[in-house]
Amino acid sequence: MTTSLPRAGNASIRPADSEPDTGPEQVGHDLHAILTVDLGRMAANYRLLAARAPRSRIGAVVKANGYGLGMAGIAPALFACGCRDFFVADAEEGVALRRVLADARIFVLNGPGADSLQTFARRRLIPVLNTLDQIALWAGFARGAASLPAAIHVDTGMARLGLATEDLAVLAREPQRLEGLTLACVMSHLACADEMDHPLNAQQLADFRAACAALPPAPTCLSNSAGPYLAPDYHGDIIRAGGSLFGLAALEDAPNESAQVLKLEAPILQVRRVDSPMTVGYGASFRVAGPGRIATIPVGYADGYMRSLSNKGSALLGGIRIPVVGRVSMDLTTFDVSDVPESLARPGAMVELFGDTHTVDDVADEAGTIGHVIMTGLGPRIVRRYVNGPERL
Repeated sequence: MTTSLPRAGNASIRPADSEPDTGPEQVGHDLHAILTVDLGRMAANYRLLAARAPRSRIGAVVKANGYGLGMAGIAPALFACGCRDFFVADAEEGVALRRVLADARIFVLNGPGADSLQTFARRRLIPVLNTLDQIALWAGFARGAASLPAAIHVDTGMARLGLATEDLAVLAREPQRLEGLTLACVMSHLACADEMDHPLNAQQLADFRAACAALPPAPTCLSNSAGPYLAPDYHGDIIRAGGSLFGLAALEDAPNESAQVLKLEAPILQVRRVDSPMTVGYGASFRVAGPGRIATIPVGYADGYMRSLSNKGSALLGGIRIPVVGRVSMDLTTFDVSDVPESLARPGAMVELFGDTHTVDDVADEAGTIGHVIMTGLGPRIVRRYVNGPERL
């Protein structure tokens, strides 16, 4: 007897004994990793930066879905503690942010394209204009709408986005190119702000001042999270704070003043007894030296727990450090829990991948990268949980 597959046009294809699909199903999170975001600590970090730069407004960079934390979860809390300037990468992120913040100023760092002009105007997004072509595009559109705000980005040493020196010379000769625009700010970006004594900082500051002198008067925006730790000359009118709001260190080789905002935990799925000459994981990269126990958790590189942590990373279980053994795989990671009492190392117990003691920056060091990479790589399977929210700030 031959059985053929249903044709693609069939209206409903399901086993006869299955339940009808009645919409989204509530699924428990008992076997998921949980990222806890302490909004109260984030607010404290915001206030710390504001105190360090009292003449500046502290803006928040919430691109990449709020650095992986969930833009909709963190942006209202930042607004509640006084933040009014927000920065995203593209128009799609700007639209998503506008849905949760009706009154904030939202700067879009990549600027506008021809297809997004109406979206920028309708959603009240402020484009950051990086090229003469973008200036022409937005100014032409703005003149048809009386006047619209924009930021001008000048490159002073990053060689990424922003107007080059020759572009500024064109604007100085032809100021009519900016007609129809209200300048919300002139911005640039420091390449080495986290190294306070780097000579490029002073050079960029001088170049930025020269660029501002060639443009109509406007608020200035030069510094990122490290800016408040530099001299007041670097602060400007707006500071774009990112990682330090969420607990990352702002400076190299200096104590981290930011409170730790994040804790990532995952439950143990299984504990296995092992002994020599057994191996663990793909490629048999870890060989067991003697009797021990291996715990497996449901987090892998698909969730942002990087493969480079294989045989290098560590976590905490019951306050005891446990090493990663074997390769990190797509959905699972294995840890040696031989030194942890069996009463603690059991299925369902939560392994802390990072938190107050073993921080995001520590995990980044183990992985050979930076904390921003760890945070923005956190995958959608990880449950985001927010505590100490605006009602308690």
